[in-house]
Amino acid sequence: MKRIISVSRRTDVPAFYGDWFMSHVKDGFAGVVNPYGGKKYIVSLKPEDVSCFVFWSKNFTPFLENLKILEQLGYKFYFNFTVTGLPEIFESNLDKQSAIESLKYLAKTYSPAHINWRFDPIIISNICDRNYYIERFKKLVTEFSGLVERCYISFVTEYKKVITNFNELEKSKGIKIEYPETEFKVAIANELSDIARENGIQLYSCCCDYLINEKVQKAHCIDGSVIEKLFYPNGFSYKEKHTRQECGCTESYDIGTYNTCPHGCVYCYANTNKGRADNSFQSHDTSSAFLGYTKSQSDQWLEEIQNKSLENEAETPLFD
Repeated sequence: MKRIISVSRRTDVPAFYGDWFMSHVKDGFAGVVNPYGGKKYIVSLKPEDVSCFVFWSKNFTPFLENLKILEQLGYKFYFNFTVTGLPEIFESNLDKQSAIESLKYLAKTYSPAHINWRFDPIIISNICDRNYYIERFKKLVTEFSGLVERCYISFVTEYKKVITNFNELEKSKGIKIEYPETEFKVAIANELSDIARENGIQLYSCCCDYLINEKVQKAHCIDGSVIEKLFYPNGFSYKEKHTRQECGCTESYDIGTYNTCPHGCVYCYANTNKGRADNSFQSHDTSSAFLGYTKSQSDQWLEEIQNKSLENEAETPLFD
């Protein structure tokens, strides 16, 4: 059965792990460790088993040539492309101008319908208030007018590790994070929606259903209906499978690994800490089927999965 493959919510594969990804496209599979329980399994990356890749990144520039190869191999794909309005101190390891130029390239090479622009997250602080975001959004919307059709927003999720990072930022840099009331957030979302609509862009709310109204629609970052419109005019079967509260995503298989993204964003929920992620990136082995793990560990898990499959014979397929 064909599946949607998410590449990836858990790390920025196009920016940092394109070599690993392409190596395992060639192999026809990748290994995944479920972050909630630790189960190891194999996901097929063969063209006949992939209905669509959904790529997530803050900078597709290093991955552009790989997209040409994937297209030649017959794969279908679209993009969740994050370009925020945040000050540099929140996401310091990022060349935003390069990212913006690659977004423009993707829109012109494929189509505006291939891109979910993520203006996400919105963090209110003493250096970026409501007026700051309105002005930043106006500037980006002007640049992206005619190049994107959908913009996804959310306000930062207050995970424990994110709060810890914010507290450390306040101590070291004097950046004071604010946590506004719902009414304040709705007002910003509505104003952003008005700006977006003036430029032919629809605003969507990701995992913040309190923002949804006649101006702001519910987001589906992995969206079966988008895949159907782009690639399957005769119909495409899919179902929703939420990844967290108020998520609207279509079911997919994610092949990334937490604690491997070296962007170093202060608000990141996918890393325990920046140092651990940096170490994972510096030591990653392209030949390891499981991203972020050593080849010896990976090979051991592959052998265990293979043996279990043989024990269960036809009851448990190799490619889960």
